[in-house]
Amino acid sequence: MSAIQRVGLANFAEEVLESPMPVLVDFYADWCGPCRMIAPALEKLAQEFTGRVRFAKVNIDAEPGLAHHFRVQSIPTLMSFHHGQVVDTLVGVGAPGQLRMVLNRLAAGPAAIPNSSW
Repeated sequence: MSAIQRVGLANFAEEVLESPMPVLVDFYADWCGPCRMIAPALEKLAQEFTGRVRFAKVNIDAEPGLAHHFRVQSIPTLMSFHHGQVVDTLVGVGAPGQLRMVLNRLAAGPAAIPNSSW
């Protein structure tokens, strides 16, 4: 069973925006090569950060309204949320340590992110 929850318009507010825990959302598409390439790493990180950061994924082909609302223009796009606010965005595959740095900041709480309004 995947540690990453699929979310859509029907449950995005409840599962992401209203979550008491920080959430990393992967905006992806099934046909996207880079999205498929990072999927195993995201699964591994989701296991590692269990209890500290929740992981969710949005298929932009199935949920174009969410992609438009959050101005997703390229995939994969990873957005981290806390208390309903986007606190970080990574576009593309990126450097290996970059995502871990974002997750460590999320897990550490508001003091770890400059200019955070959590």
